[in-house]
Amino acid sequence: MPFIGYARVSTDDQSTAAQAEELRAAGCVRVHEEQASGGDRARPVLNRLYDRLGPGDTLVVIRLDRLARSLSHLLEMIEGLEAKGAHFKSLRDPVDTSSPQGKFTLQVLGAAAELERALIRERTMAGLKSARAKGRIGGNPGLRSKDAAAIRKVQAARDEALFRRLEDTAQDWVPEVRRLRPDMPWEDVARIVNARLPADAEPWSRERLIRAAKRYVREGLLEGRVLERARRRDPDDRLLAVVAAIAGSAPDITLKQVADRLETMRERTPRGRTKWSVSSVKMLMDRARARGLLGTACSEEGGSETPDDSLP
Repeated sequence: MPFIGYARVSTDDQSTAAQAEELRAAGCVRVHEEQASGGDRARPVLNRLYDRLGPGDTLVVIRLDRLARSLSHLLEMIEGLEAKGAHFKSLRDPVDTSSPQGKFTLQVLGAAAELERALIRERTMAGLKSARAKGRIGGNPGLRSKDAAAIRKVQAARDEALFRRLEDTAQDWVPEVRRLRPDMPWEDVARIVNARLPADAEPWSRERLIRAAKRYVREGLLEGRVLERARRRDPDDRLLAVVAAIAGSAPDITLKQVADRLETMRERTPRGRTKWSVSSVKMLMDRARARGLLGTACSEEGGSETPDDSLP
């Protein structure tokens, strides 16, 4: 049975590296990592992973609270996995739903974990109340007093953490931004980048992509021209540019693959349809080549062709 790992941390200051290493050591063929609160049920990485699990798969976490923070949510997810024919395993808890004993242990441990968290919250609130009564206030004293040095230190730490995350994803977005900007609007660049991402990757919004590009420009890792205003295009020119950008991103891309990419981006055909045919892509690529936007044509099956050998 394939083991598929899920690692989660709650804040930007934490790292999933240790969890991922432990999951891989346990035999997980893939590890999906996410930064989100355990109490949040709308976790995009977990939800996509959950939808893709099938019969025989086993979802693995290092502890129960990495998957869910409440017993009801935990049991709800386990029941959903069982309905799919999939299983759940926690490495540090004696829980493996592929056995009856594991299912029973899951319920007992889940209840105990929920009780422990409730007691911790109660003790924490009592401690805070007692500290406030004695005149003590928690938090960073420098931030409370608005000390400039303390504020700069915190901002620098957050900025460094953001830059590390950008470095981890640079191969996904930097080449496309460098190739397509400023000839193409940010909205279209983001959609082209997202169309090539794995299904479990976090999609790029226009705003997030612009912020990432600005940071890389400040670091000298991207040319300043990528931040220039994109010129306006009429609807026909825009679609030609999008098709040319997709085809230009991979020398061996086929017409069918370009059509699939356009459907993933939810681009409509010149006639307003949602389903793209190879012939429609071929027509647009011929027009893009005639305008000098594209140097070669794609084949229907694979590889690239010279203009003289293009499809009739």
